[in-house]
Amino acid sequence: MIEKYILRVTAGSSYDESTHVEVPVNESAPVRIKSDVADVELNVRIQDYKGLPRGSPSTSPYFSTEPHASNQDQYSISFRFTPLNPSKAKAGDSADDLALGIRAADLQFGNDFDRPIRDKLPPGFNTAMNIVKWWIDPGLEGDAYADKPYLYGPALSSFNVVSVGAGVFDESRGGLWFEEGGDERGKKIREVNSVPKESKPRMKWALSDSNKEKWIWEYGRTYGIDFFNPYLDFANLALRLPGFQLSVARYLGAEALRNDGRLAHQLRYVLRNKATGDVYLVVTFALYLEESINEDGTVKTANGVNGITNGHTNGHTNGNTNGHANGHANGYTNGNHVSNGIANGVETHDEDVD
Repeated sequence: MIEKYILRVTAGSSYDESTHVEVPVNESAPVRIKSDVADVELNVRIQDYKGLPRGSPSTSPYFSTEPHASNQDQYSISFRFTPLNPSKAKAGDSADDLALGIRAADLQFGNDFDRPIRDKLPPGFNTAMNIVKWWIDPGLEGDAYADKPYLYGPALSSFNVVSVGAGVFDESRGGLWFEEGGDERGKKIREVNSVPKESKPRMKWALSDSNKEKWIWEYGRTYGIDFFNPYLDFANLALRLPGFQLSVARYLGAEALRNDGRLAHQLRYVLRNKATGDVYLVVTFALYLEESINEDGTVKTANGVNGITNGHTNGHTNGNTNGHANGHANGYTNGNHVSNGIANGVETHDEDVD
């Protein structure tokens, strides 16, 4: 059954997929996505990738570099994030806070859906969720049974790597590369706020409400972010949690194919502001039937016309971006929130695409 499907990754600054660009998976050159509220440079890496664009590398040097080789990580969403000051402050916080940036309690990362998925959740879903929240990311909050399901975690405790600084572009390591910490100024900011130097202690530290109050995602400052884990296997459409495995492929069926020829199986990651509703980044992993794809790799629509913009030609920045300067106590592991909604998102493939 797996062979019937092909994966496509797109990204944009809103939920509107018509504005998204196709992400060249495993290519070192990042895609640039800019809006009024954020400037983002994005790399997506997937191990054993067989999706679009056609001819994409099946892997990235990123996966043979530590710690990813030892972790056996299966995918990564890695990006430079520069929040921008909106033209007018939105309600909720003091003017002083709004002038500085986004509060740690407000910046969320996770999965959400436009339609109910409760009837599509597989047996074992609650077990998977308990594993996710207990072993991997206790900061998660959400409702998989809502009319518009969601599962978000605070970005500061969800991301595996947070660098206060732009990091580096290193083609030998797959493109954008970030180490926990930051540039010289960034390390001083972390030190002043007593932020742990290492990833796992920082993730645990950020679960505390009082600690989150010390952190502001400053407007105009660039952060290096990496989110990765070994739990979602795109090659075999399987979710592999500690002590629990679930095949996603068995829940895929032709009934998800719409009249316009597009397959609606998708998993969506969102970086958003809880207080204002601002959306900074949306990355969508969509599965299509092979017959829904044109020979040139574009997606057929109702009239057979090409779909989403090809980011390989229109969406990404100059690959030489190096001038840009470059779980939980015992088990807060590298898989934090297991791709945040993979337990939730295990059935995202049944969501319709508008």
